[in-house]
Amino acid sequence: MKFIVSSTGLFSHLQAISRVINSKNSLPILDCFLMELTDGTLFLTASDSETTLSTSLEVIENDGDGRFAVSSKTILEALKEIPEQPLTFEVNTNNLEITVQYQNGKYSLMGQNADEYPQAPALGANAVHVTIGAPVMLGGINRALFATADDELRPVMNGIYFDITTEDITFVASDGHKLVRNKTFVAHGDEKAAFILPKKPATLLKNLLPKEQGDVQIDFDDRNAIFTLENYRMVCRLIEGRYPNYNSVIPQDNPHKVTIDRQMLISALRRVSVFSSQASSLIKLRLSENQIQISAQDIDFSTSAEETLICQYAGNAMSIGFKSTFLIDILNNLTAQEVIVELADPSRAGVIVPAEQEEKEDVLMLLMPMMLND
Repeated sequence: MKFIVSSTGLFSHLQAISRVINSKNSLPILDCFLMELTDGTLFLTASDSETTLSTSLEVIENDGDGRFAVSSKTILEALKEIPEQPLTFEVNTNNLEITVQYQNGKYSLMGQNADEYPQAPALGANAVHVTIGAPVMLGGINRALFATADDELRPVMNGIYFDITTEDITFVASDGHKLVRNKTFVAHGDEKAAFILPKKPATLLKNLLPKEQGDVQIDFDDRNAIFTLENYRMVCRLIEGRYPNYNSVIPQDNPHKVTIDRQMLISALRRVSVFSSQASSLIKLRLSENQIQISAQDIDFSTSAEETLICQYAGNAMSIGFKSTFLIDILNNLTAQEVIVELADPSRAGVIVPAEQEEKEDVLMLLMPMMLND
């Protein structure tokens, strides 16, 4: 079997799918890429047994079809330094010896038997189909990913929950301290359905989607999901279990509303949080008419800081404590120029929303308060 392929084309496709491969694998074959040549198209696959990512590219010319596996580390390192030029692959189908010829030299390496490579699972007959525009899906994953948990006891919290209805799709993530609910009315399903996408495939999609145009086709059943993009196809295991009722934790009536410039608030929080206790990162927000005082102190080291910002606020004076790192994370994952912080009392969650929602979107972020000692 012999084929000629562009060096940079092959390298960029292999690099994109290589993020799936774990540093330590239970099966040695999972350290490899699977390469399959069929009718002039080279199909490339990488897997960690739970997530399989595949892509394809056209070869310049080919002689014969076949499949083989090759060490991902070796081939990536070998191709990294080769400038754009045609590469000629010759594969001996009997002993799987691979020769790669380039302009000034050649590589010889051993392939592995492709039959050992695990097959991606097929979906059941009850699979649900949904289509989402790539930019819409990227926005939803980008906003929600930071709020996912790392909780071995409650695995359902370790992913992004896709809540699909006939009117909208909602991306939800929460780690028990912060919660993101990003509802989009641009996409919807034909029926009510839901699944929990684990963090690793969500991160892979976050890296692949910026280069994609068009729609993402999602097909899923109780156990697995298939994401079909323009240039890539990903099959992944879903997190099984019931996601908590996220709407029940969002307070509906928040009489205290603060409107403030987002970037100005982030800068002030960054400056003041330097002086907060390293153990708790607690910062205190004190609200009074049209101003907000941000303060922090570390009693152990006798350091403190406070800063006052102008905002729009007309309610009663009140104080509330938050973990500064979480609050900065939330503000960084919003894009609006101004945000509204909605509060009920110092013991109930604060809701943060953009002052102006983007068209056909409804983004809400929630942060649990920390106890103040005063």
